[in-house]
Amino acid sequence: MKYLKLLLVIIVAGIGLQAAAQTKPFVKTKPPKLYTQLGAYRDSVTITVAEAEQMVAMQLKIFDDKKTAYTVSSYQLAYRKIGVTEDEQTGKVTPTYTLTASLFKTTPLPATWVEQLKEQVKPGDELWFFDVIAKDAQGRAMYAPDLKFRIKN
Repeated sequence: MKYLKLLLVIIVAGIGLQAAAQTKPFVKTKPPKLYTQLGAYRDSVTITVAEAEQMVAMQLKIFDDKKTAYTVSSYQLAYRKIGVTEDEQTGKVTPTYTLTASLFKTTPLPATWVEQLKEQVKPGDELWFFDVIAKDAQGRAMYAPDLKFRIKN
């Protein structure tokens, strides 16, 4: 009787493993060429302060050659701003950069970020949208191109 129970457990476990092994086969698909767009821009460009102030409140969009829209799953924004440091001994002021970055899962940017960027953006700064992940209608995730905006004088 003891061996019969053991045999029954082994058979049930084997059936469970066989059922788990019969999942859908992996189908390799070639991802489409994606485009990242913010406002009217699809490529990294140099823009004015006024354009940057408007763009930070706009929705980040992802689409392909056929104009099929994709859902933005997440992206990162890095804000590189110019500042200065002062040498305490000599008093000499030297230009330097500081970097602020964060991961976002919604678009457009949160209101606090929009307001902060509108107040702080100035010539010489950069806004870089990177690690943009889009999802298609089937839920497959894929990377979309980065966008970098340099703020001109």
